[in-house]
Amino acid sequence: MGYVYLSIAIIGEFIGTNCLKASQGFTHVGWTLATFLAYTFCFYWFSVSLKSVPLNLAYALWSGIGIVVTAILSALIWHENISLTGVLGMMLIIVGAVIMNFSEA
Repeated sequence: MGYVYLSIAIIGEFIGTNCLKASQGFTHVGWTLATFLAYTFCFYWFSVSLKSVPLNLAYALWSGIGIVVTAILSALIWHENISLTGVLGMMLIIVGAVIMNFSEA
């Protein structure tokens, strides 16, 4: 169940990050509240996942998947560019997370 909780935390993280962008520096109250709620949700489920998922692996997956999904959403929703170097960096993050996962076996 730890990985299910971690998945929920990851979803909360990229929702919170996009709400943060929409809040425009906390100048829009609704998006600001949504940001705080999403991050509270995210950190709660992340903490629950740590009961059964090792911290180093959980954090690598949480941040790595969060970076990749947020980059994709930033291109789709916010029309921001993703450079070739950015794609290469994200690929390295994914490879690192996979290597960490195998090292836990």
